[in-house]
Amino acid sequence: VNKSIEPEEFDAVLKMHLAHYEGKDLYVQDLWAGADKDHRLAVRVVTEQAWHNLFARNMFIIPTAEEQANFEPQFTILQAPSLEVPENTPGLRSSTYILASFERRLVVIGGSSYAGEIKKSVFSVLNYLLPARDVLPMHCSVNVGREGSAAIFFGLSGTGKTTLSADPNRQLVGDDEHGWGENGLFNFEGGCYAKVINLSAEAEPEIYATTRRFGTVLENVVMDPDTRRLDLDDNRYTENTRASYPIDFIPNILESGISGHPRTVVMLTADAFGVLPPLSKLTPEQAMYHFLSGYTAKVAGTEKGVGSEPQATFSTCFGAPFMPRHPTVYGNMLRARIAEHDTDCWLVNTGWTGGIYGVGYRMPIQHTRALLSAALEGELQDVPFRQDENFGLLVPRSCPGVPSDILDPRGTWADSAAYDAQAQDLVARFRDNFAQYDSHVDDDIKAAAPKTA
Repeated sequence: VNKSIEPEEFDAVLKMHLAHYEGKDLYVQDLWAGADKDHRLAVRVVTEQAWHNLFARNMFIIPTAEEQANFEPQFTILQAPSLEVPENTPGLRSSTYILASFERRLVVIGGSSYAGEIKKSVFSVLNYLLPARDVLPMHCSVNVGREGSAAIFFGLSGTGKTTLSADPNRQLVGDDEHGWGENGLFNFEGGCYAKVINLSAEAEPEIYATTRRFGTVLENVVMDPDTRRLDLDDNRYTENTRASYPIDFIPNILESGISGHPRTVVMLTADAFGVLPPLSKLTPEQAMYHFLSGYTAKVAGTEKGVGSEPQATFSTCFGAPFMPRHPTVYGNMLRARIAEHDTDCWLVNTGWTGGIYGVGYRMPIQHTRALLSAALEGELQDVPFRQDENFGLLVPRSCPGVPSDILDPRGTWADSAAYDAQAQDLVARFRDNFAQYDSHVDDDIKAAAPKTA
């Protein structure tokens, strides 16, 4: 996903960048990335516009006055959305670029006003640095139950990671980026960056409330120029509408941003092919297999260029663009930690059932929440399970508050033969995608692959 650039090409772009800054008022923030003081990164963010700097202040951790007095950045982010580099600039493929130099300890962002590039740049830097310190960096949400039991939520955009981790019965540690170190989990950030398209006060009251608060940065959101009323259902600019806000805008948070080792790992997918069960239990080997696969599906309206048919998407480690090391580095670290801490692993499908997208229906959110709650609270320990015939996953036969028939996706389809054909098609997609890792994993991980008929 990421492409290399020669040092002299980086230096040439940096020179243009610094020349572009001359004579301009710039905005600067010094911030921490990482709640664990033993593993945090000191970051300086320089932007052309004030709102991008407010975004950075929302998203990362603000140093104390004493820390600011002696702050020495370990990495600097230089952002210039209005810079237009010449065509065919050596090392660049377009006028938009995000360049990182670990030698210079610099990230240079140009040609893009998307604020997310700032936070993802810092995430990418940490994803390279932390494994060498025996810390697993993860693209995930984390929350904690009443007895301190932590849960990790992996998932790509549209799978419900932010929504499901914002649970009124559990404290939120963070919604997007975390590390798993020797002492447990810690948030990289001090804020949240929630997708807000079609957000409603009824379905997601806590996140909805942040869109009305002073200090929240709304990005790509349509606002009436006269009344200043927001229209969160309007996607005229993009489906990727966002709200950036400090994490304490959410009422039920763990202020330290640090928890113990997780009791549960949840991998979220929005399967638009209607094949995967709504909840299934994973062995450590299956967990690594699905972590390396990073599967979800895109449907019409979620991204430009997606047609009427769903498209399978595999983004390794649930964040391929931000993982500079080989995916198996992160996969092996996850597998080892799951085994060491006896962590339960679950795969949750928030996508479709009863047929593919356009035929079936989206998994009801209340059923997903009930299934998650049962898994997190240990209510499924004594429930009988069946083994899924295609993916080999263990699926509960019953769950409190959930109709039993929805637990078996094949039974929700009107045409069982059509389900079987679609299931084998998805199995083939998984196996084709995973072929790139076959030479990097053990036989027991290969054995965790879904089975062909």
